[in-house]
Amino acid sequence: MSALKNPKKNLLKWYKTHGRHELPWRNSDDIYHIYLSEIMLQQTQVNRVRDEYYPQFLEKFPSLHVLAQAEQDEVLGAWSGLGYYSRARNLHACAKLMPKGLPQSQEELLKLPGIGRYTASAICSFGHNQNIAVVDTNIARVIKRFFALLNPADKTIWHYASDFVNEKDPRHHNLALMDLGSLICLPNKPKCQECPLFKECQGQDEPELYTQTKKKEYKSLELFYGVYIKNNQIALQVSKERMYKDMLILPSVDPIEENFLGKFRHSYTKYRLSVHLYKIDVLEDDIVWVDIGKLENAPISSLTKKAHKFFYLA
Repeated sequence: MSALKNPKKNLLKWYKTHGRHELPWRNSDDIYHIYLSEIMLQQTQVNRVRDEYYPQFLEKFPSLHVLAQAEQDEVLGAWSGLGYYSRARNLHACAKLMPKGLPQSQEELLKLPGIGRYTASAICSFGHNQNIAVVDTNIARVIKRFFALLNPADKTIWHYASDFVNEKDPRHHNLALMDLGSLICLPNKPKCQECPLFKECQGQDEPELYTQTKKKEYKSLELFYGVYIKNNQIALQVSKERMYKDMLILPSVDPIEENFLGKFRHSYTKYRLSVHLYKIDVLEDDIVWVDIGKLENAPISSLTKKAHKFFYLA
């Protein structure tokens, strides 16, 4: 891969000027901070993580040790609104297993709950500057276009990414590829003329050919929830369903149209939800009463937060 020396050099030069150096986890040597950012950034926009959830979570749980001592409800409460709550449960489980610090090898990291190949690689590369490839959605797009890989298997992409790693500076190389995919090598209408790899890019003539994906299919669901407010407290239940497992949710009800409060739409992973709310005054199952004023710190989902605007009608 010696012929790729100049592209690697050009990539690092571009990153030095155009990379997202302001991201706080990129200016930290704390492995926990890097690990937390990678978990939060899965399925969540960078700006939301940077400006809201990352600093707030670190303020409450500044170390793995502190996180390990916390109750799961506290962790889920701090995660409320981020979605994909299994991330928070796995993060908490890792802290309990490794309160003094995460292992440094990819092999050992992969044994921990919720840590797959990407997260393990990111920790090793970004946290320890190990000579290892990192492949997320953005990097995969760059690799497929640069090497003109048409519908490659994941293992093929990782193979090319591994060969392409800059051994002299693997950390910044991987961060540069990530930013290149995020800022320049876009899914639609890539800014090829601004790309530091353009001259050597084998897919430059038809960049979109190498990133065709199947249209994502969504499942439609209708949900029916009851709203019961008493003494400025609202009745919630601990969810046993996979979607919001261990989170506090509104109780499910059979719809009675004269008690209808309103409805709204909500998206969750592969689901498109139509949520219907009804006023109720009878409770049959185990209930957790939560002060409405304290809902923001409770382990509730973004769906329940969205339903909050209907509570005053109940």
